[in-house]
Amino acid sequence: MTDGAPVPAAPATRPLDPLEPWPDTVDWQPVSRDLIWVELLRLAILMVVLLGGVGIAWALSGHWTFGLAFGLLALFTLLRVVTIVRAVRAWGYAERDHDLLVRHGLLVRRLSIVPYARMQFVDVSAGPLERAFDLANVQLHTAAAASDAKVPGLRPAEASRLRDRLTALGEDRAEGL
Repeated sequence: MTDGAPVPAAPATRPLDPLEPWPDTVDWQPVSRDLIWVELLRLAILMVVLLGGVGIAWALSGHWTFGLAFGLLALFTLLRVVTIVRAVRAWGYAERDHDLLVRHGLLVRRLSIVPYARMQFVDVSAGPLERAFDLANVQLHTAAAASDAKVPGLRPAEASRLRDRLTALGEDRAEGL
């Protein structure tokens, strides 16, 4: 029985939402922000070619549709710059006891959970732009192609450490099958 004082309510626990793929109970590791520059350079190379071609066609023909196409491509480029920055910030991974979590996506969020026992092999790769920014990608391969996961934008030392750890954990877990 209370003496008239209000009884504090129990703290509200947030129910788990299956549509919320970023569990806040996980210690997410972000990818390098230098991946933004890699993706922006890829976009710039593509847009220089496309805008250059449309610009030349517009200058030679003078038709308004080429001007419209040029403007739309320029607008698309600006929108893509914003989405690249946000998309790179959405990438993350977390190592747990029995699996690796990989998250990414803005409009469509994706959470991949790869059990260590299901991994067949792990690739580390780096293209010319990634190497220029001292980055590497870790690709996990499983028997089911749809469950492969990729962690881009890692420093080479971290990519090697992750590859070695995942390989060791995969071998340990696979022995128990």
